Amino acid sequence: MSSSEDDTPLVKGRTENGVKSQDRIPRAVDEDMDKQLPSNGHVEPGVSIRMGPVEEMEVDPPAATNATGKRKARSSLTNGRTYKEESSSEDDKPINKRRRTSQQTKKAAPQDSDDEASDVPLVAIRKPPKVTAAQIGESSDSDTPLTEKLVKDKEKIEKAAAKEAKSIRSKEKAPPKRKQKVESESEDDVPLVAKKKPAPKRASNGVKKPKVESDSDVPLAKKAPAKKANAKGKAQAATPAKKGKAKAKAEQKTEEDNEAQEEEEEYRWWEDPGQGDGSKKWSTLEHSGVVFPPEYEPLPKNVKLIYDGVPVTLHKDAEEVATFYGSMLNSTVNVENPTFNKNFFEDFVAILDKTGHGKDKDGKTVKIKKFEKCDFKPIFEYFDAERAKKKALSAAEKKALKAEKEADEAPYMYCMWDGRKQKVGNFRVEPPGLFRGRGEHPKTGRVKKRVVPEQITINIGKEAKVPEPPAGHNWKEIKHDQTGTWLAMWQENINGAYKYVMLAANSDIKGQSDYKKFEKARELKKHIDTIRKDYRRDLKSEKMADRQRATAIYLIDQFALRAGNEKGEDEADTVGCCSLKYEHVTLKPPHFVIFDFLGKDSIRFYDEVQVDPQVFKNLKIFKKAPKTTGDDIFDRLTTSALNKHLNNYMAGLTAKVFRTYNASWTMARLLREMKVTGSIPEKVKEYNDANRQVAILCNHKRTVAAGHAGSIEKMQEKINGLVYQVWRTKQMMIDIDPKIKKKRGADFFARPEELDNEWVLQHIDALVEEQRQKITKKFEKENEKLKADGEKEMKPKELDERLKVAEDLGKKMRKEHKTGKVEAEGKGPTVEKMEANIEKLNQRIETMKVQMEDKEGNKEVALGTSKINYIDPRLTVVFSKKFNVPIERFFSKTLREKFDWAIKSVDQDWEF
Repeated sequence: MSSSEDDTPLVKGRTENGVKSQDRIPRAVDEDMDKQLPSNGHVEPGVSIRMGPVEEMEVDPPAATNATGKRKARSSLTNGRTYKEESSSEDDKPINKRRRTSQQTKKAAPQDSDDEASDVPLVAIRKPPKVTAAQIGESSDSDTPLTEKLVKDKEKIEKAAAKEAKSIRSKEKAPPKRKQKVESESEDDVPLVAKKKPAPKRASNGVKKPKVESDSDVPLAKKAPAKKANAKGKAQAATPAKKGKAKAKAEQKTEEDNEAQEEEEEYRWWEDPGQGDGSKKWSTLEHSGVVFPPEYEPLPKNVKLIYDGVPVTLHKDAEEVATFYGSMLNSTVNVENPTFNKNFFEDFVAILDKTGHGKDKDGKTVKIKKFEKCDFKPIFEYFDAERAKKKALSAAEKKALKAEKEADEAPYMYCMWDGRKQKVGNFRVEPPGLFRGRGEHPKTGRVKKRVVPEQITINIGKEAKVPEPPAGHNWKEIKHDQTGTWLAMWQENINGAYKYVMLAANSDIKGQSDYKKFEKARELKKHIDTIRKDYRRDLKSEKMADRQRATAIYLIDQFALRAGNEKGEDEADTVGCCSLKYEHVTLKPPHFVIFDFLGKDSIRFYDEVQVDPQVFKNLKIFKKAPKTTGDDIFDRLTTSALNKHLNNYMAGLTAKVFRTYNASWTMARLLREMKVTGSIPEKVKEYNDANRQVAILCNHKRTVAAGHAGSIEKMQEKINGLVYQVWRTKQMMIDIDPKIKKKRGADFFARPEELDNEWVLQHIDALVEEQRQKITKKFEKENEKLKADGEKEMKPKELDERLKVAEDLGKKMRKEHKTGKVEAEGKGPTVEKMEANIEKLNQRIETMKVQMEDKEGNKEVALGTSKINYIDPRLTVVFSKKFNVPIERFFSKTLREKFDWAIKSVDQDWEF
């Protein structure tokens, strides 16, 4: 640092909360830093080179953090993955490669000779694996550096957003063409997206048009009621003639029709979102309470914990806790975790102290003091055997047990909410056990105590019958809180958090919450240009608080950082933007920033990003000495202050809305430019490619599953099996017409090199074993049916006879392999039939290759997080309808229920 900068006070000094910055930033500091910061002549803001090569060069000195010890390094997102260019023109492409690595040669950046950290290498940051240009979607012979492409994409997407925001505001301010009859259709009621092609009876966004077009700012309780929906979900016109017809039709309904519609008619609340936005959430509420886990059943007398080689008998309460640990010895990720073991044993000993520890066979007390002397294997073996017994039950027995459980829980599965039947979500009280937590939680291994009725508060209507607690117990309290959407609540003992029984995800209340969340993100479109303009201006503010706030909003908007909140000592050390510490941010001239910290769910957030030079300068100021490890970067900013500022632009706007907006807006732009063709799997892959870009944008990372490599290997084996089948079919063609080999050429009939002799023999054995398992399974199923019908079961001899088919198959294929000749199969085999079979097999091979490629590309990206929580589900529905892909390919049954409102409310022309 130069003397001028060093002599300029930027901090008040160290307080008990760390270093506090001065109120204002002297102009001399800005000017001095402007001279120090080198420029390459082109500003490249907002570009992530996620997981790119981190070279040992002159950077900020990285402080010793958890990143070097606890945190696990992550491999490249794009390893082995090829991405298609969205368009031949760079200017026409959306942001489609954000947060991908680059192998390009970096220009040597001029170093700041005055920087006190200039000779310290980057030793605390691990070097993630390098990737090739082809793996990140850039052709190896490309003349344009990837960062320049990303900059163009980034600039284009922000310009498009600004243009649309201005367009929306200008339309809202424009005077109406004709006099409006409905008084409520004010400026707030103008649709978020302008019409492209006028369509009768449709709003500009594609949603079937209710009487009031917008729900963004108008209190839901004040909205006009929606048109009634018929059984098919089509809005009925409000003309008297049609009303009369509908009434006549209703009167003609038979008794069977009425019984069929005994369940509530579909409530299309998204066309009438006037429910549930006020303080009063319900008028009447009835439910059956909660389901408690079964009481603990003691272990058999021959199964005991062994301490220091001695089997010990424990008190029932202590034995239950011992079973929590003993039953999960196969969960190595937990039982090999020192923190997990330490916390468990502390709680276990506390219970042992209360219950008198253990007794040996002579009744003498055995004090259990050391974890290392405890042997839980007998307990594990008992539970493992019990699990095997349960797994070995016949299908009929499993079905009977399931039916019995469903019958017992049936009364708890639904409640009556304002006279409407609604599904309840988590009506089961969590059983006792060991707390695992996410990531590196400091309380992992602690004992979760059994919840009793005396801890549970019930929320129910005043006129409703209060559910009976278990015999001999009472509820903690009965409430009639009409402002709450919970049915029951209690406080758990690990973190002191409150657990709530709520309605299921597919209920009206939950659906409306999702709907409003995505509508809030759509509303942000109107203001995004103003917000970006303002925070870019405040990046140069003389006021420290304003500059810190502007820098934080920049990082949240550009790199999808979470806002973050302060954590207590007993919580996992996870942070977000506002709670970033000195050691979480490493600066690398000219304007690269490396973030490395534990993010949500204790998952390591590691990203190397290219920022606006002014942002780089600001972060340097915020890190200026005497700040050091443990000090806040944004010491004059809190999450609540940030959200309060954002609320000035738009009611209800918080930092997290940016993530939803950016994810949905990016997906909408990609969807708008898509020209998808090909098979259903190919279309699904195109959708996943777009979803992957959004997931990378929002930093939705996940740890590579332990079984991923094995899963990919199995898929490759299936592909190889199909390739072998193609080879066999070609040999059948020779068997039908020996002359064809000369006509087509020997290469056409040659066996692929990767299918060597060893592989073929292993494949034949695998096919035989697969056939044996199928035959055995079918035999057992038929025997179960015979037993259930009271008929005589087949003897094992019958199974042996059937298994001969598998043995014969093995003999035949081994002979084929030995002789190189394959006899034609099927009725009336011809060359034409064989060629048709080869065509079908090749199609299956291509489909499986696409699926395998897709799976490999998704191994480190949590596509589900972005698809379910951040991308407006209506965009997925639009893709499904626009390209004729069944919605089942994107949403499971549970998600289809959760997003029922999205599936039924839009068509393929809807826009975010």
